[in-house]
Amino acid sequence: MSGSAAPRIYGFPRFEASPERRPGYNGPPVMRGVEQIPWLYDAVCAACEAFGLARWRRWLVAGARGRVLDLGCGTGRNLPLLPARTVAVGLDPSWASLQRARRRAPGVPVVAGSAEALPFRDAAFDTVLSGLVFCSVPDARRGLLEARRVLGPRGRLRMLEHVRAREPWKARLQDRMQPAWTWVTGGCHPNRDTERVVEASGFTIESEGRRARGNMRRFVAAPRESSS
Repeated sequence: MSGSAAPRIYGFPRFEASPERRPGYNGPPVMRGVEQIPWLYDAVCAACEAFGLARWRRWLVAGARGRVLDLGCGTGRNLPLLPARTVAVGLDPSWASLQRARRRAPGVPVVAGSAEALPFRDAAFDTVLSGLVFCSVPDARRGLLEARRVLGPRGRLRMLEHVRAREPWKARLQDRMQPAWTWVTGGCHPNRDTERVVEASGFTIESEGRRARGNMRRFVAAPRESSS
């Protein structure tokens, strides 16, 4: 509203999703594919959830505590599942997806932004959630370093991701299909070894709750103390 200061969340302006403008977004151009077409992405997610993904998504969100960043919140499928007494903000580069997220969880502020340049102060959050996100972050390592920066020293990164196959023949197939798959989906890399990148970005993956099913992974990672 004209003449009044914009409300703020953790030191950053709280932006209401609006079809007329995308205020504050300074990240890279957003690819357009399935992930950026909200109704189609939601349909794909609903089908996957019907075959078991819903249970893993509930696990992902149920462990959130305190101040929560839903990183790459997309259309907001995690947001209504957040535990009571958490205070959350959703971030995604796709403005069309944020509009749907805002409708799905009207009480949660959403921000247009990039994982590689999170617009929040250091140690702002107790939990960072990542549900099927880092396959599509252009620079996954940079995004994970940013996640580590905004987590408090006792914070946790909770992830649900699909990863590079362990079987050599399947990994080679992922490599061959990656360029076309990335183009169709709007950024997804099916051959990304996300677990390795997480551990190379200053996190330790905890054994408790860690699960693997095919190419799907769920786990919790804790920031490692700096050696300096």
